[in-house]
Formats: sequence, C-alpha cells, structure tokens
Amino acid sequence: MPKAEKKTQTPTYLDRIDSPADLRQLAIDELPAYCAELREFIIREVSANPGHLGASLGAVELAVAIHYVYDTPNDKLVWDVGHQAYAHKIITGRRDRFHTNRKLGGISGFPKMSESPYDAFGAGHSSISISAALGLLRGLRTEAGGGAKCVAVIGDGAMTGGLAFEGLNNAGADPANDLLVVLNDNRISIDPNVGALKEALLEISTSRHYNRFKETTWRALDRTPRLRRMIQKVVNGAKSFFLHQSNLFESFNFRYFGPVDGNDVVALVRALRDLRSLPGPKILHTLTVKGKGYAPAERDQTEWHAPGKFDPETGERFAATKAESGMQTLKFQEVFGHTLVELAEADERIVGITPAMPTGCSMNLLMERMPERAYDVGIAEGHAVTFSAGLAAAGRVPFCNIYSSFMQRAVDNIIHDAALQRLPVVLCLDRAGLVGEDGATHHGAFDLALLRGIPDLTIAAPMDAVELRNLMYTATLTDNGMWVIRYPRGGAFAAEEVLGTPFSRVDVGKGRILNEPENANVAILSIGAIGLEAAKAVTALAGEGMAVAHYDLRFAKPLDEELLLRIAARGYRRVVTVEDGVIAGGVGSAVLEFLSDRNLLGGAVREVVRLGLPDRFVEHGAVGELRRACGIDAESIAERIRNFATAD
Repeated sequence: MPKAEKKTQTPTYLDRIDSPADLRQLAIDELPAYCAELREFIIREVSANPGHLGASLGAVELAVAIHYVYDTPNDKLVWDVGHQAYAHKIITGRRDRFHTNRKLGGISGFPKMSESPYDAFGAGHSSISISAALGLLRGLRTEAGGGAKCVAVIGDGAMTGGLAFEGLNNAGADPANDLLVVLNDNRISIDPNVGALKEALLEISTSRHYNRFKETTWRALDRTPRLRRMIQKVVNGAKSFFLHQSNLFESFNFRYFGPVDGNDVVALVRALRDLRSLPGPKILHTLTVKGKGYAPAERDQTEWHAPGKFDPETGERFAATKAESGMQTLKFQEVFGHTLVELAEADERIVGITPAMPTGCSMNLLMERMPERAYDVGIAEGHAVTFSAGLAAAGRVPFCNIYSSFMQRAVDNIIHDAALQRLPVVLCLDRAGLVGEDGATHHGAFDLALLRGIPDLTIAAPMDAVELRNLMYTATLTDNGMWVIRYPRGGAFAAEEVLGTPFSRVDVGKGRILNEPENANVAILSIGAIGLEAAKAVTALAGEGMAVAHYDLRFAKPLDEELLLRIAARGYRRVVTVEDGVIAGGVGSAVLEFLSDRNLLGGAVREVVRLGLPDRFVEHGAVGELRRACGIDAESIAERIRNFATAD
C-alpha cells in the first residue's frame, strides 16, 4: 500500500498553545504551521485511540481561525454534532487529556458543557447549532444591546435537518441578532450528501462568474467599509443574476458571504475579522475537504469518517477484534442489509428509507441492488418517518432504518403519522442500547420506554441474527399497523451461512423458553440481544450447581401474557428482567404492571428485580465496561442471582 505521505515532526507551536489566549499570541503568518502540527497530532492520536477523524481534519483551520479572531470563551462558539470539533478541544486546554478521548472516565468525543467553559453548548445530534447559538445570543444580550458574539458552525449535511431551517427563520426575523453561522461545506456528512440543498450549495460554490465578480468587488472596497456596506445590495443582485435564482440564506434575511477556502487559515482570519464587526445575522460559506491533509482520508471520505485504529505512516487500517469465540461473525447491521435485499427481491412492495446513514445501517446494499426502491432523505428523522407513512399509505411496505438515539426526534411522527393511522411502516431501530464510546448522546437507551405506551404498535427485539431475519419477514406478512424492531450495534453472533436461509414466521407477541429446569427458583426474563449476556450468566450459575430458568420475551408489545402466566404459575421466588434500555418505564416495568394488575405479586412470585440502564445518562466507554457499570453484563447478572441465595 502506498505511503500516507505523513511524517511525524517535532512540534514547534503545539506545545505552546494550551488556550485560545495562547493562540492569539501567534502572528497570523504562523497559523498555517500551527495548523499543520495540530493536524498531525490529531492523526497520530486517532490512529491509536479511534474516533471521528475525517471531519475534524477538515475543520482544523476553522477552529483555529474562530478562536484566533473571537474572544472565546466570552464569545460563544457552538459546534454542530461535534465530529468536527477535535481541534477545538485541543486548542482549549485538552491536548494533554486528548489520549483519553471517548474512553471511560476520559473526555467526551463531543462538545460537553460540563467539560469545559469553551464548550458553550453540547452537541451529539445534528442541526442544533443555529437554534442554540441564537438562544445564547439573546440570553446574553444586555439592555444596552451589547453582549457576547455568537458563532454557530454547521456542516452542509446537518443543514438538511429541519431544525436548522427553523433556527435560520427565527434568527433572520430580527436584524439585531448579531449571529454568525459558519457553513462548513465539504459535500459529505458520513455518506455523500443528498437533496436539493446540496445542489444549491454546489451551484453557489462553483459559479465562476459570480465568484470572480464578488472577489473583485470585495477587494476594491477593502479600504472603504462604508461604501462596502452600501454596495452589498448590488452584490446580492449580482448573485441572483449569475446564479439565476435568489440566494437561499438571504431569503432568511441572512447576509451571505462566500464561498471561501475553509482550509486557508489566513484567508479565514481576514474574513472573520471583517464579519466580527458586522452587525446582524450573517452566514460565511466555507469550502473544506473532509480528511484534509491525510491522503487516505481524502481519497475515501466515508471509510475514514471514523476509521478505527490505523498506521498513521502507511494508512493501513487494522481489523477489529473478532468476537469472543474467535469465529467470524456478522453484525446486526449486515444481517439487516442483506435480509432487506432478500425480502425486496421477493416482494415488490418493499422499499427502504434512511436519514443519511446508508452505509452505517447497510441500507447501501439495497441502494446498490435496487436504487429506485431505496431513499436517503438526509439528516431528517421526522421526515423519514412521515415519508415512510406516505409510502405505506400508497401500498408500499417501507423499512425505515433510524439509529435509536436519533429516533427520539421523530416520536410525534411515529405517533401521529404512522401509528394513529395503523400504517404498515417497519421502523428498524439500529444501535439500540449501549453503543460505547460515542456516549450519552448516542446510547439507544429510551426507545422501549418512549414507544411502548403508543397504541397499535408491535415492538420486537431479536436476540440474534436468525431472529432478526424472521422478525423482518414476519413484519411484511402482518396487517397490524406499525412495527418497531430494535437491535444493537455490532455482533449478531452468526456466520455468513445464516444469510439466505429460509425464513420462518414468528408468532406475534410470543416469547421463547430457552431454559426451564424443574428445580429453579429464579427466572430470567430478557428481551433482545442482551439475552446473550443473561444466557452466559445462566450457564455460569449452572456450573456452580444453581438452576436458573431463562425466557426470551422477544416482544415488548404485545406482551406474551401466556408466558408470563406460565412463569407465575411455576412458583419462581424471583423474576429478574434484563433489558438494554432504561429501567424507568421499560420492559421490566411492563412485566411488573402485568403481574400487579393480576394480583400475582407477593404470592408465588415474591419479587421482580429489574436490571437495565439506570435513571441517569450513561457516559462513554467500551460497551463491556458500560454493561458492567450498569449491572447487565453476564458476571453482574450472575452475581445478583448469587446474592439472592445469601439474602434468603
């Protein structure tokens, strides 16, 4: 493999910069060298401690220029999502701790208010920066009209989210809103961007005639700022003339500047100095390169969004550790993607929808095989659900795949547009449960609790790859309204031979008996893939001579009432529910409600013990570490049951 064209150099500036105040001591012509060192540091650190590489490399100059010009943290800087914020974290005093990025007890991979005063607003989901920065601006405004300057940095992918347009609309309504929006336009979020906005930005950024006219005018007026402001209307008219359309942002009463080279730190500083003193809502359109400065990341921007461990010298990516068994295993995401293609080949009604995550969820497999039946709708989860409902109303069977934590943005769409109308939308919630190093903003902790109270939903969670395939198949056969199928990130503990095997219809609302020894006085009732941890606990306890029953509930709604009555009738002293979701209002609560409503508690079933995620936001760390911390790994489950014997 060719060299990655990167060589480690002795830092000249990096060790001297521990705050934006230090950064501002540099001369402007020293900034390119500092950016080079900063970029090299990010590459070296992320190669050993995986994180979001590509976006952060592309935004190095943005972070440096903004902190150089603006008086942070007195001025407020809001990053959208945070994938692009590594340089920001390093500049603002976290260089010495950056090796702990995304690790248990270390710094977060995203901006986090409790971590630093420079993180003006936390961000793990997209499209929030404009609204948050506007709120900061108005909240900090003094009676005299002064206050902190506020800057929102948003990517062109995040700009497709409806919340971004709501923020623009509100901010542009008042010319006193001295807000700067920096549009970091690199043509890609994780997968390539889609939609009309992408084309509009491309037309603006590639209009040779407009850009030549704008640059000539701007330079001519450099020493006459008053005349420059007066001539702005002429420039706006030129945009309409050369682009044959009005500028989108100026339609929201934002003054538009750009596009400028977002990887030219000197040009950025000069532009930002001009804009800092310019009142009112304004947008600076910057063109950046995702993965800038690291050849492999520039060549394959999707794969290098978050590449895992790699050799920084050669660009060789290291394979992820295999499953505990040492055997090659499929991911749930791969099982979903291949199964969707199989189902679509057999049923022409089936279509696929994803909000900007085709590669992550494996919807790209359907896009490659049947592009006319797969839709990437951009970062717009609410739209994805309502669009799917519209497809269902037209007779299609839509499989809408959304990460569980992002689904939270679409709860009203689920209720009002799909469930209420009993439309056969199949909502597949990827990354359900603990996801690991991305932390609290990305854990799929709340879907079971949020959705189980909605009427006319079928909510299922497969324990393994075969169950996922069969649940997807069953969802296409039933006419019971909307389905929700949740599954975690990562290993489905199945070999590739599972793909293509015949489907079996699942009895809706029916669980499975996995282990039912006659002498057991404890029963585990699990749902979803966390049942694999419960099964390990059962095996370990059996080796110690302790018999424990194990049932896979499989459906959170409808509950398998027959199975629950069977468990109650068998006289177990304790029933232990295990779920990879919040305890409050989750499946364990549903089991408690069922047993309580039928006066089955306190008799044969002495106690129901609910295991799951606690009533707090779970931080970042490896999934295994977080499961131990939450008490839902195999050893923690086994230890809890061992303690029953001591208590008795």
